[in-house]
Amino acid sequence: MLGPDEHPSNEDWDRLFHALADATRRDIVLQVMQQGQSISSLAGRYAMSFAAVQKHVAVLERAGLVRKERRGREQHVHGEPVVLHKAARLLESYELLQRHRTAAIEELLEEEP
Repeated sequence: MLGPDEHPSNEDWDRLFHALADATRRDIVLQVMQQGQSISSLAGRYAMSFAAVQKHVAVLERAGLVRKERRGREQHVHGEPVVLHKAARLLESYELLQRHRTAAIEELLEEEP
């Protein structure tokens, strides 16, 4: 999805927030941000098939939230914090915009007799 210096497109944001919309995928991101793990070890954490976990990882990889690295016969999954930081900055900008709007409304209400 995104390199460190790239600006996300609307499609990039859609993939990112779609990936984070699922609780299992959010948990996978949390796990691999703390420490890279094999898909096998991730699969052992969830009440679903290995193939289902692979599909979740593929969605996260397309969104740029994780990357896979082959080690022998296993694929290890690592988190990509740069993408999470970009998402956090986007959400912070929305929060700032809302705070400014709220402050403007409060100022107008204070001016009313």
